[in-house]
Amino acid sequence: MKFFLDSANLEEIKRGVALGIIDGVTTNPSLIAKEGYSVDEQIRKICDLIDGDISAAVVSLTAAEMVSEGRRLARIHKNVVVKVPMMPEGIAAVASLAQDGVRTNVTLCFSAAQALIAAKAGAYIVSPFVGRLDDIGVNGLGLIQDIMTIYGNYGFKTQVLAASLRGSLHVIEVAKAGAHIATLPYKVLQTMFGHPLTDKGLEQFLKDHNQSLSLSELVSQ
Repeated sequence: MKFFLDSANLEEIKRGVALGIIDGVTTNPSLIAKEGYSVDEQIRKICDLIDGDISAAVVSLTAAEMVSEGRRLARIHKNVVVKVPMMPEGIAAVASLAQDGVRTNVTLCFSAAQALIAAKAGAYIVSPFVGRLDDIGVNGLGLIQDIMTIYGNYGFKTQVLAASLRGSLHVIEVAKAGAHIATLPYKVLQTMFGHPLTDKGLEQFLKDHNQSLSLSELVSQ
């Protein structure tokens, strides 16, 4: 499974990259707006930090405009994946961009039918939103399971990127379901390191080590 950071913050991305476990980055217009720079400038900076897929979203609403914008974004860096919304105009843009060899990420996917359409159009990635479904009482994990079954049935190459993950349990469950990628806010990534027994064990190891050092000093005197 690949781990992507869902962030446009350069410091968060630097900290994630330093861990050696981050494979790419997903962004959206809201995340980039928080950083105070243009989309092109911020995406270019992110591409300088990590050698992996970097999703950059179009903000146009017609297929022709999305294709034009997508081509421009793809020219920023070879690792850019053009993020396109799940809508008829978006799917038409995905099909056209795929013919040009431009990789796309179909975002705002909330049903298996939408994921099937994205794969048929030639999407490189599809992004089902797990947490947002859970928020309205729909089983987000079930969506991942359904998509993986459908893609497996027909050999679709589209990668399933589990998005809108609220915590480490979400990450584990989508991993068990076989999602190819999990995109994580930095705070969710941090929660995956923690466990009270790990903290307790480390505390005991350090305590025993320090006692051993003290005994060694007494013996040497």
